Amino acid sequence: MFPLEKPLRIALVCLHTSPGTDPGSGDAGGMNVVVRHQAEALGALGHSVTILTRRSSSAQPLWESLAPGVVLQFLEAGPAVTLAKGDHETYIEDFGAAIAALEPFDIIHSHHWFSGVAALPVARTWGIPHVQSFHSIAAEDGTPLSAGERAESPGRMLGEAWLARESDSLVAISAAEAATISGRLGGRVNRISIVLPGVDSQLFSPARLHQPPANATAGGYAVVAARLQPLKGLDLAIHAIAALPKNRRPELVIAGDASVDYAGYVDELRQLAERSGLSDIRFVGPQSHANLAELFRGARLVLVPSHSETYGLVALEAAASGVPVVASAAGGLREAVVDGVTGLVLDSRDPQVWADAMAQILTDPTRAVELSQAAREHALRLDWSRSAASLVRVYRALLDEPSEVRQQHRAVA
Repeated sequence: MFPLEKPLRIALVCLHTSPGTDPGSGDAGGMNVVVRHQAEALGALGHSVTILTRRSSSAQPLWESLAPGVVLQFLEAGPAVTLAKGDHETYIEDFGAAIAALEPFDIIHSHHWFSGVAALPVARTWGIPHVQSFHSIAAEDGTPLSAGERAESPGRMLGEAWLARESDSLVAISAAEAATISGRLGGRVNRISIVLPGVDSQLFSPARLHQPPANATAGGYAVVAARLQPLKGLDLAIHAIAALPKNRRPELVIAGDASVDYAGYVDELRQLAERSGLSDIRFVGPQSHANLAELFRGARLVLVPSHSETYGLVALEAAASGVPVVASAAGGLREAVVDGVTGLVLDSRDPQVWADAMAQILTDPTRAVELSQAAREHALRLDWSRSAASLVRVYRALLDEPSEVRQQHRAVA
């Protein structure tokens, strides 16, 4: 049993993507943001945190310090090159062996199924608890792929079900994800904890003079910030902006990049914009958090048209920036955006429905200000310190639980 005042040695495992990478670059997305900021907040609480990721370049050091108490460590597993996301399954065993060669931690928290399958056996060998976060969960068998979407890694569905059954605790980022873990993967409800993400409300903050253009029916820009892949619904954003009358149409700014799985996808999007008659579109590539905050601060809208999101951290960052969000009713986006209060949540994927929703905000300055103010107030209630404290409660509960009790829980799962 660990006394409350004793700092913990925590391993956060991210096999396929480094939390040191800017979101929107390659496979770096919301998971990277969550892991890094929770790690930094855990470090600020006095804990020792090591983030374990795969070496993807020979230029990467053995380790680097990200913040007080937080180290990012690169482990050898496969070639030191960037891999397509699905190819990481081949190196799960090698990555697990590299973890096993380290000194034991007090607790291991794995992020994504690659990481969990590598780390859970090591946690068992060391006799310490294993916590699993999925961040995304494979679609059920028979679910059709969207155009251009890649099939799942072969072992994903079995691996996720095994992790849901065998991990000591399952941490979900939203109630929607928790329901998927229990309903689709069979995770036991009493072993699932919901730990909401946070947002840096000082970095993501409104402009001091946040006013719409003098002509409230035109001008300015709308932002989509995401990894550039079909799952994120960028085609819908393009069609929806194109469906607006030209005198109401903001410029569409797309922040992010395609991973090696989707080479050429940016060109496809450019061609789609051209066919749609949309000339006002700008691709700005992956952005640092500071640059993304600046981009949001000047936007009139942030669009989140994803087919699936476990939460939708971009929506919360936009809210903190005082920018209304128009989002799809996918997974945790229903929780990240308060429909009609901080933004609009749409069940339809009809571009005209999206265009009409955007027009409500673009043509009504008073409504836009109401949404902006409510969005900021909503975001101020969520911060990374609170998120980290929730994680610590999960960790402490496991560490205070006798190992034989944890074994009994797994035996009946």
